[in-house]
Amino acid sequence: MKLLVDSGSTKADWIAIDEDGKILFTTQTMGLNPEILNEDEIIERLNDRFDILQNKDKATHLFFYGAGCGTDRMKMMLSQSFQKYFSNAIVDVQEDTYAAVFATTPKGEQAIVSILGTGSNCSFFDGKVLHQKVQSLGYIVMDDCSGNVFGKELIRKYYFNKMPKELAVEFEKEYDLDPDFIKSKLYKEANPNAYLATFAKFLIQNKEHEFCKKIIFKGMKSFIKNYIRQYDNCKE
Repeated sequence: MKLLVDSGSTKADWIAIDEDGKILFTTQTMGLNPEILNEDEIIERLNDRFDILQNKDKATHLFFYGAGCGTDRMKMMLSQSFQKYFSNAIVDVQEDTYAAVFATTPKGEQAIVSILGTGSNCSFFDGKVLHQKVQSLGYIVMDDCSGNVFGKELIRKYYFNKMPKELAVEFEKEYDLDPDFIKSKLYKEANPNAYLATFAKFLIQNKEHEFCKKIIFKGMKSFIKNYIRQYDNCKE
């Protein structure tokens, strides 16, 4: 049985196939980002899914493409955790951009490939290997145009009284905006980046509103300037 996984910081989508490519099952876990989780937390998230737990010894191969796997250290950390859990499997861990390349780019062709999710990244694929000019430092200082950055911007606009009244009313209906609750989520609980990203849904739901359009445009402009324009052939 082969396991293929596409993981961000918020969630990970799993598919199990047999030797003939027949789908055995699909499932979803919480995100498995090695930059923000330790081994115990990773194992706990795997054990939360009974279909993974009951089949872990049947896996012969694990192909994992995930956020936070852009450095050798993080790939090694996650590989070792998976190897302990899926003891009979050959484990291959790559950054999530490779999955985006395989899904969108014809074999052998060059492309600039970006992911805008809970976090964000951008790489140049030369037809064989990914090249990354900007090494991500995570959600606190980078992740332009990502869900967590948009979420942070919405919270700031709301608390600084910069959000239009009609949107603020809807925002209050959609989320618990109690300051103690927000601070607990940000500073006491796991995955504050994923929590911030939950607010981005509101931005998309109201994308036709001029206020939201400006935030989205600002984020896209920043991402293009700081990430895509790093590559000399970006206009091609």
